Order: sequence, then C-alpha cells, then structure tokens
Amino acid sequence: MLAYNFGAGHPMSPVRLDLTARLARELGLFDLEGVRTAEPYVASAADLLTVHGYDYISAVQAAGADPANSNTLLGLGTEDTPAFAGMHEASARLVGGSLVAADAILSGEATHAVNFAGGMHHAGYAKASGFCVYNDAAAAVARLLANGVNRVVYIDVDAHHGDGTQNIFWDDPRVMTISLHESGLTLFPGTGFANETGGKAAEGTAVNIAVPARTTDAGWLRAFHAVVPQLTEAFAPEVIVSQHGCDSHKDDPMTGLRISVEAQRQVALTISDLAGRLCEGRWIATGGGGYNVASVVPRSWALLMSVATNGRVRPSTPLPAAWRDYVLEKHGVQCGETLGDGADLWWRSWEVGYDPNDEIDRTVMATRKELFPMHGLDPWFD
Repeated sequence: MLAYNFGAGHPMSPVRLDLTARLARELGLFDLEGVRTAEPYVASAADLLTVHGYDYISAVQAAGADPANSNTLLGLGTEDTPAFAGMHEASARLVGGSLVAADAILSGEATHAVNFAGGMHHAGYAKASGFCVYNDAAAAVARLLANGVNRVVYIDVDAHHGDGTQNIFWDDPRVMTISLHESGLTLFPGTGFANETGGKAAEGTAVNIAVPARTTDAGWLRAFHAVVPQLTEAFAPEVIVSQHGCDSHKDDPMTGLRISVEAQRQVALTISDLAGRLCEGRWIATGGGGYNVASVVPRSWALLMSVATNGRVRPSTPLPAAWRDYVLEKHGVQCGETLGDGADLWWRSWEVGYDPNDEIDRTVMATRKELFPMHGLDPWFD
C-alpha cells in the first residue's frame, strides 16, 4: 500500500501508513483475539467499473504507464494528484483493501473491518481529485449493494467534504451519504452545503453538515450528534461504511478545524454503537485525509482500530517507547507520552436548546430543516 506515493514533498505521504501500522503492531492490536489482518489485492477493471467509467480507468492506466501521458482534464498529472509510475495498480490496491473488507462483512467472517489506507473520497466517477484516484469506499458500498444489501449509510468525518462519494450515489436511494466537514466557503472542494440533498430519485439521501473554520471539539461533536444518529436510525441501514480522515485535527497543516484525537475517537465510538444497534454490528471503516503524518495520523487511526476491536487501547494509553524512538530517529518528530491529546470532551446535546446567534447551531439547523422532514422527523425536536 505504500506504493500509493505522489512523491517527495506531497502532503499525502505514505509515511503515515507505515507509522500507523507500526504503532498498531506495537500496541498489540493485530494480535488480539478475533482480529486478523488480510492482504489487499489489486482491484480488477470489473471491480472499478462499478463506480468509475471505462475511459477514466483507461486514462489512469495510461498515466501510470507513462506519467507524461496524463489527462489533466480528468484530474491526472495535476499538482494535487500527480501521475506516477504504477499509479493504476497502487490506486486499485487501495480499492482491493476495501473490497476485502466488504467481502468479509458479506460472508459473516467479520462484523468490523478497517482499511486505514482507504477513504479516497474525492475520486469521482470520471475524475481524480484532491489526492484521490479511485474511490475505494464507494466500491465497497457498490460491492455490498451487488450482493443483497438493500441500504447502506456512508458517514464521512474528514475535514473536507466527501464530494466524490456523494456524487457517485447521488441518484441511488439505497445509499445515504452523510458528510461532516469544514465549510466549503473556506476549504476545498467548495461543496457540501445543506441544500445538497440528493438527486430526484433519491431526495433526502445526501446529508451535509458544513461547520465553520476553527470549530473545536464541543461544536463538532454537537453538530455530529444533532444530525448523524437521527438520520442514520431513520434510514435503517444494513451496513455502515465510514470515512475517518483525521485532517480535522488541531495540528493538521491543511485545514481550519481544531479537533482532538479524543473527539475523533468519540465519533468512531458513536458509529460503532449505531452499527451495533442498527446493523448487527456490520461496519467498515476507512482512513482518509491526514497530513500531520507522524504525530497525529498514527494516533488517531490506532484509536479507530481499537474501537473496532475491543476498545482497550484508549487515549490515556502510553505511546510505546520503541515507536516514539523510531519516529524521532527516522523522521525527527518528538511525539507526546500518550495516544491522546489530553482533551476533556464535553458538548451540549441538541435537546438543551438552539441558539440562532451561534454559527454552528445555524448550520446544524439548516441541515435539519432540509433533511429531517423528508424522513418524518421534526427539525426542532427529534
């Protein structure tokens, strides 16, 4: 998976995957009872055609064979998504990882599955975008739908709007896409507003909560819990697929949100609980964005994997000394003592009241007014 590499200096460094895997291994997450690791494969053209166009796949293959032969109109060979040798195979392998997860859920072999190298949510049907070439999470959803699953909720908590996944399922009433992100007024890709609610055949299945820049834990968790559980319960999914880009973190260099790893873990706990209550536990989690590659991404995704396993690794768990020493020696980064940031989580539930003068409350109410009536919910009280 480290072959998904746009080159030195690019923000999406494969170092983050290496350090995440090393930390998970040091914490013993891969050795827990009932946990296994599975090897990803390079997704076939047939796999990719479930969510991407033939001409686009051919263009990715051509760019990977000769990076100078890149179709920039399709987002390939751009500053954001540079072409590199072997790009098709590397990108398709990320998809294969999420398809392995979907197959394990479908067979009953697993109830929870994590592909932290996945979550390439900006990739569209016929265009690369925002460091994303193929949309692995969308392919996993398509695999579920093709094998008898009738309803899937996709929950995206990356700092950036999950535009590619939303657009792929825009007209599909079987998939609800929910994205909590920094407002497109201040952050790429400039989309994801409350009035984006799905195509004519699927109105009410695209959900967007666009919080303002500089939102902290309390506002972010208030916004999530005021919208996501209610609409997920109303849609009654059979499987939940989630994207856990951790670029919302306060130390991420590319976004304006101010979130702690404790809050990111709390959202994962809530999603796991929703899957347990609504889907008999069936949950696929992917990674996503995250550009503080040494001191933030590995901690956030190790806690995600802990939530998906037995939850015993917590924010207060000490960071293994061997891992900290490796990061310092190899990357020159001095990490803290524990997995967490030391944040004390608190948020106001929606039930205590709505403040029209609060910017976060206004964006939450905009989403609730658009979506809740479509699902038989009252935007003021449910």
